[in-house]
Amino acid sequence: MESPENSTESSWNVLTTPEHSRLEIVPGVVVQVNFSPAEDQVILDQMAQGKHGRASDLYLRRQALAVSLSPGFDTLLSLKVVRGIEPLDYQLATVRHVLKNLRGRALLCDEVGMGKTIEAGLILMEYLMRGLVRRVLVLTPPSLVEQWQEEMQTKFNLDFISYDNQAFKSHPHPWTEFPRIIASLDTAKRETHRDEVLAAEFDMVIVDEAHHLKNRRTQAYRLVSQLKKKYILLLTATPVENDLEELFNLITLLQPGQLETAASFKRKYVTRGDPLKPKNTDDLKRLVREVMVRNRRSETSAIRSRRRADIIELSLSDDEMAFYNRLSSFVRGYYTPGLTGMKDGVNQFILRTLQREIGSSIEAVIPTLEKMAENQVYPEVLRRVLITLASQAREVKGRAKAEILLKLLRQFDEKVIIFTCYLETQAFLARWLRENGFSVAELHGKMRRQEKEEQVRLFASDARILVSTETGSEGRNLQFCSHLVNYDLPWNPMRIEQRIGRIHRLGQERDVRIYNLSAAGTVEAYILELLDAKINMFQLVVGELDMILGNLDQKKDFEELVMDIWAQATDETDLRQRLDHLGEQLIEAKKHYQAVKELDERLLGELLPDE
Repeated sequence: MESPENSTESSWNVLTTPEHSRLEIVPGVVVQVNFSPAEDQVILDQMAQGKHGRASDLYLRRQALAVSLSPGFDTLLSLKVVRGIEPLDYQLATVRHVLKNLRGRALLCDEVGMGKTIEAGLILMEYLMRGLVRRVLVLTPPSLVEQWQEEMQTKFNLDFISYDNQAFKSHPHPWTEFPRIIASLDTAKRETHRDEVLAAEFDMVIVDEAHHLKNRRTQAYRLVSQLKKKYILLLTATPVENDLEELFNLITLLQPGQLETAASFKRKYVTRGDPLKPKNTDDLKRLVREVMVRNRRSETSAIRSRRRADIIELSLSDDEMAFYNRLSSFVRGYYTPGLTGMKDGVNQFILRTLQREIGSSIEAVIPTLEKMAENQVYPEVLRRVLITLASQAREVKGRAKAEILLKLLRQFDEKVIIFTCYLETQAFLARWLRENGFSVAELHGKMRRQEKEEQVRLFASDARILVSTETGSEGRNLQFCSHLVNYDLPWNPMRIEQRIGRIHRLGQERDVRIYNLSAAGTVEAYILELLDAKINMFQLVVGELDMILGNLDQKKDFEELVMDIWAQATDETDLRQRLDHLGEQLIEAKKHYQAVKELDERLLGELLPDE
């Protein structure tokens, strides 16, 4: 439409589009936009005289305009951008409830394995996409840092920097510089970090396994309480362990004063003589429901399929076993339990890597030995030993695990994923299986995203077997497959759980079969025996393993515990005794978890009844 010649105002055919927060020309739709030259001139004159507002006011107005143009929280913007997930109805309802009613401050108490991480990620994405959140801090136990980083990147396309990243550690002020951080709660509360963490301002804080904050007298609790934050999500399946005061402490982190003071809460809502029995439950229910969400597996369409695990025991060839023992003796000679740096010029982490690699395959260990042998920093005597070991490795005959794998694969016709920790083992297996007539797809961490997508499509269609490293399969939906082979075994049990989670996940309609190859006399065989015999790991619900390991009264992670026990053992009998002791600790940790789980099911069932 042409503007009237004699008018001081002009009109154009435009349409404002809330979803994109900009103006677009749309044929046939008329929205009148007025221009006032006289008023514009006044503004220009004031600017010429240096009379103008602050840049912060302009930013605030632009942010307010963007918010006003965004749809309400009934419309979830994040669903258009997430990758590889299809949130279930209860998860979407939780996200909307937290956004609309709980105002971004919530205690997410879904039962273990129900997808609290997905719910938290969707809530975060909604705030990010609306411009309400920019700086984010995720606090987790150390064992979950890597998992959170992977989930945020693969499912939500959000890059977080972890506290152990070199760029983070080398920056003089990392906590205030990086916009999205994942750190362990233990790291953040340390005296060397605490002041800078508390000086930083965060738009959103997410705390996983928040039951670690149940005691308000701890450094961890005080840290989270004092953080400068606008929104906060606390994730835990077991908010109460010993008494109702723990529930009070967590809710007070979210909404100080929601349950009044500790003394008045105890007087009003806790039965005298029984710290786990609530009273005045109608009032307490109302207050708790204003900050807490809990979804139960029995009320949702969560994973219903079961797992069945088989241990395929085997013996290595004589050559393989001789070299395994030779390399193990070398590692034991240089490894010192508890030491994190160097001993006699050898890095302790590399020694653990060597021992894990030889448990996977000869192919995995050769490149590491060769690289070490070329390192001019090592003494000449050590380098000669490494050259000899590498040469001996190349001469080893027989691949007993690979032969057993072939026999296993010929026993059934279904598609199967074969997992390994190492790229060299993955390449060897893919080549070996093709030579033996199998159609094979591959995934590994060095592939570009498009290559990975092509290989997943190949596996979904023509290829019967997928040979994958753990990093290669990150973020992939592979639940069209129900058979999995652990060719080697990660020493970190959470990595085993993550492998299984690639196929035993939402959308899996068949029971899952897991085959674990176990070579007698190896560290991996001992680990498998521990986890299967003591805590029946493969029958646990997704997420329960971490809850159990978190109850171990140890400062070291499980991988380090096993390595130290193996290195310190004087003989087979001593090794068995040490591992049995760790097994008893695992049993007690599982019993403790089960007791807390039953308690929370009963208690939260009273406070959060069905709608």
